[in-house]
Amino acid sequence: MVATLVAACGDDDDTGTAATDTAGTSASSASSASSAPTGTEPEAAGPTDDELLAVATTYTDLVHAGYEAAIASATEMKTAIEAFVADPTDATLGAAKDAWLASRDDYGPTEAFRFYDGPIDNPTDGPEGQINAWPMDEAYVDYVEGDATAGIVSDTAGYPDITVDVLVEANEQGGETNISTGWHAIEFLLWGQDLSPDGPGERPLADYTTDANAERRATYLQLATQLLIDDLNSVAEQWAPDAAYRTEFLADPAVAVQRLLRGIGALSRGELAGERMAVAYETKDQEDEHSCFSDNTAADVTNNARGAEIVYLAEFPGIDGPSPSDLVAAVDPALDEALRAQLATSVELTSGFPATFETMIAAPEGDPANEALLEAIVSIEDQGDMIAEAAAALGLEITLEV
Repeated sequence: MVATLVAACGDDDDTGTAATDTAGTSASSASSASSAPTGTEPEAAGPTDDELLAVATTYTDLVHAGYEAAIASATEMKTAIEAFVADPTDATLGAAKDAWLASRDDYGPTEAFRFYDGPIDNPTDGPEGQINAWPMDEAYVDYVEGDATAGIVSDTAGYPDITVDVLVEANEQGGETNISTGWHAIEFLLWGQDLSPDGPGERPLADYTTDANAERRATYLQLATQLLIDDLNSVAEQWAPDAAYRTEFLADPAVAVQRLLRGIGALSRGELAGERMAVAYETKDQEDEHSCFSDNTAADVTNNARGAEIVYLAEFPGIDGPSPSDLVAAVDPALDEALRAQLATSVELTSGFPATFETMIAAPEGDPANEALLEAIVSIEDQGDMIAEAAAALGLEITLEV
């Protein structure tokens, strides 16, 4: 049975496609220990519908659990932010930042649940653009160096009241970088503009105490945080055991498995290795970092890579069921072994980065930090190609574009 999935989901960043292609060319020509052998031709019969359904069902359980974990830590972040707003001190600001970082770690793997027009990035009403859109023009939200009156926070005439409806309506209005909601708006409100080549932003505490817009800024921070939790809940609910979308997803088991492989394949090659890593590798611009204000991009990359591995192996706390790996191993054991190794290599390379992401992209060609980033890009590109090969071994066809 062959089912073709060709629809591509909306990009986080439509800029940089040429840079991605250039970096891919550079990466392909570089020597890399991460290159893995291709699989052999399948010799066994393809999976049955029951086997496909069992794997797809495990996946739906995993997705729901992944979003629930992200919601739980985002709720802890909300508590820390509310404590900061109630009593703005260096200590409470630091705790709010730490909570953002911890919550971000739980969200990162869920990026592997995208790229097939599911609940999060459905082109009609998916909230992904409100959750994780980037890169962000920080001047759209608050003041920046050289413009002390920039942004929604400062514009009391244009935005006399800061409400959830105002933030939602403003998001991406007039341009894709006009981002007013989600992870990176919260990140910017906590860290401020990143003006350092080797460190995160350093928003002064006075922004939440004595500054003329302190109260508006605090309101914005709280509302954006609650909106993020609400949006994550709206996605998680659609993956709940009795949800209509989950029933729809499982109606055709072959398409369901195709979609989950499309998700991790497109994340790997098109989004992570491409948009999130290769673009910044080529431009050397810290504005192209995913989490540039906090300098958390290296952790973002690791958690995204871990998400692809989690889906393929179906390994997540509380989840017990057959995996895509089991399906591939039944028809092509060598390919499954190679793909498992490639996924592990990508996680190992990204979690072992020798420097912050902005330091690696700024390093000259040939520098060990720069080479470490290139090696990781190559590894993640390779795993994307191997995921497509694994799909083909199961009689499915996927695209890797985003």
